[in-house]
Amino acid sequence: MSQSNTLVVNENRFFDPDLAIRKIARELYEGVKDLPIVSPHGHVDPSILADNKPFPNPTELILIPDHYIFRMLYSQGISLESLGIPTKDGSPMETDFRKIWQTFGDNFYLFYGTPTWAWLSHVFSAVFGIKEKLSGETAQSIYDQIDEKLKSPEFLPRAMFDRFNIEALTTTEGAEDDLRFHKTIKDSGWGGKVITCFRPDGVVNISAKGWKENIDLLSERCGFEINSYDDFIKAFENRREFFKSMGAVSTDQGVTSPYTFELTKSDANKLFQKALKGETNGADQAQFTGNILMEMARLSIEDGLVMQIHPGSYRNHNQPVFDKFGADKGCDIPLQTEYTRNLRALLNKYGNDPRLTLIVFTLDEDSYTRELAPLAGHYPAMKLGPAWWFHDSIEGMTRYRQMVTETAGIFNTVGFNDDTRAFPSIPARHDLSRRVDSNFLAGLVTRHIVDMEEARVMSRALAYDLVKQAYKL
Repeated sequence: MSQSNTLVVNENRFFDPDLAIRKIARELYEGVKDLPIVSPHGHVDPSILADNKPFPNPTELILIPDHYIFRMLYSQGISLESLGIPTKDGSPMETDFRKIWQTFGDNFYLFYGTPTWAWLSHVFSAVFGIKEKLSGETAQSIYDQIDEKLKSPEFLPRAMFDRFNIEALTTTEGAEDDLRFHKTIKDSGWGGKVITCFRPDGVVNISAKGWKENIDLLSERCGFEINSYDDFIKAFENRREFFKSMGAVSTDQGVTSPYTFELTKSDANKLFQKALKGETNGADQAQFTGNILMEMARLSIEDGLVMQIHPGSYRNHNQPVFDKFGADKGCDIPLQTEYTRNLRALLNKYGNDPRLTLIVFTLDEDSYTRELAPLAGHYPAMKLGPAWWFHDSIEGMTRYRQMVTETAGIFNTVGFNDDTRAFPSIPARHDLSRRVDSNFLAGLVTRHIVDMEEARVMSRALAYDLVKQAYKL
């Protein structure tokens, strides 16, 4: 193997080239790099850990579940069908997983300098022991090496979970989900902590296609007909209790806007009746969702579940892709988002109550300094979610710390969420976060803003303590 083809994952990656900062960053990182991983929000399929069967092949493990990968390939004109992404109607797609992997290898250069490249380099090197760079020339050799390892007991899902030193992993399920795979995991006797998160988007988005079918399924799960708004809230209470009995510590909602507004029970029921008849519009949706956010905060105070919101994403922006392949295909695009006015109703009613933990995420970086840090730096209930999705990257994480720390400190933030779908990328993403935070803190030390003892406390908090405290883990 030539030197140019050798995969080198440098021990100083992501640290500042200034040697004084780098030295301190390395020391801080060494103190946290081996801490257990707490992953409080993500999208790993729980059936993987319930069944504990060998992963089928490298393509279905690494590429097909991960929209971070295939969205980049799609942006260069490579069709999703050719990458083996399943279609909604069962129309043909590529099923030769070696061929798909070859396409991946031929185009791996597209990821240079991106966080996906950083994660994958770590996965190939640290998880699978690959010693050569992925390219068109090495694609089949690397496929064979990973494929061979996947057949061994050491690479079964639960063995990898234990090897990754995962203390807790949260998956995300809809309100109407029966959580059968979580029950299987609980009943198996395995010691790995895998818990669910209650996400009611499918039954809250009253204008969405398939909403009525989701309500019917929710009725079936609850054992009673949902014919009114009161029934709907009763169903929420029922399902939250069930999710909590299965280990859930949190809820989550993906909302276009963080708008909050409290409707009267009468007006809420009028909107619900319109939805049952299929007569709602965008304005109705906004009001209904704004009211449900208020209800979710109230319920979280009552049952203790941590409340998360992920606003500011234009979901499924590419309509033809959504129509053919469904949601989560890499075409959710950030929106300019306002928080100060939109969250005022919720924060005025519930934000001063320390029993509520409201974790707010954003895709709109401009709002970090202008709105989110000042809000989280005041209201006891509100905490800032970490840099998410388009910003959970080397530069994005750094900007996040720079924009919020002076106003909110680090203790009004909640550590790191990996938001992962591709299971083997979990340790890579946490390692990147720990490196970036260590480097940020090293900069504070060299400028004498904090001393080394204080930086060590902050480093451990960001890597481990804050996430456990915020999510009550």
